[in-house]
Amino acid sequence: MNGSPTRVRAAALAAAALLLAGCGGDDGGGGDSAPPVDPSLGTVTTGPDGVQEVTIETPDDYVFVPDSFEVAPGPVRLTVRSTAEQMVHNFRFTPGQGPAEIEEDIPLLEPGESATIEFEATTVGDYGFDCSFHLQLGQVGTMTVTG
Repeated sequence: MNGSPTRVRAAALAAAALLLAGCGGDDGGGGDSAPPVDPSLGTVTTGPDGVQEVTIETPDDYVFVPDSFEVAPGPVRLTVRSTAEQMVHNFRFTPGQGPAEIEEDIPLLEPGESATIEFEATTVGDYGFDCSFHLQLGQVGTMTVTG
């Protein structure tokens, strides 16, 4: 029985690998699993009217996706989409967390809703943003205005 401990160890490792693989993968069943992340999120495009446009999402897990993006000085149209299934969120530029104040905000996003704000990015620098409901849980991000 010299090989027995090796076989037991190999079987245990194989079982652990199967269990771990089952925890994070897509089961293909289309149940309640989250949709894949949209690769265009956080990508700044220019609309037909010349306004910079960017979309970010806020799911149930106290984050923004992505949590940072860059724009050039000028007009910006920012859309925040709630992909949350249970939580409400909001969006604001964190007071005192930028070289200039941006007053526009989204007061409330119910699960599945989206809202758009427009503002002028005038001063180069980093602007913090957050969900004030979940600020203590770290739901924050940064918009960088590049020169």
